Amino acid sequence: MTVMDKVQSAARATVQGMIDREPVNYLEGGAIYGIISQGRHNLSSLEIMYNHAQDSELKERILEAMEKLTRPLIEECEGLLKECNAEVPQFHFTNHQLQKGNLNIPEDARMTDMEIAAAIGTMAKAAQINILAALQSSYQLHIGMMFRRFLDESLDWNYRILQLMINRGWLPHVAKIKH
Repeated sequence: MTVMDKVQSAARATVQGMIDREPVNYLEGGAIYGIISQGRHNLSSLEIMYNHAQDSELKERILEAMEKLTRPLIEECEGLLKECNAEVPQFHFTNHQLQKGNLNIPEDARMTDMEIAAAIGTMAKAAQINILAALQSSYQLHIGMMFRRFLDESLDWNYRILQLMINRGWLPHVAKIKH
């Protein structure tokens, strides 16, 4: 997509959002409900992983995942449901206090930084698939553009976590296949 295509698409989404805005349809609502559900669970899990992480850059990536991706996406999805007077799903996952320093958790009782990075990378891929499915089932331009924006941001974040894993040696060496 060229820069001009992106500008035109954003302009169309803005005009549609002001003039021709329809309530969320059933497909979009189902996808949004799933995103909120997964997002709420992911937040709870990310808080625990943040507290277990020892590596400061890994903690930064986890905080980014929570504050720049997951929470804003949940809030926008909840806003879409509220706009059309749909019930916003309520979940009762525990909110965990983020600890500033490294906790003194015995190694055999906590996840290692490598395990945490692998887990959040897997969570990110599942979230990206859900966002892509929601994008594909959305026919309203402003909703599709929102999903596209979060998908792009998530893919950028995923690149940063992969780079961290490579730099820390947390990814295994994959042997080349010889033919």
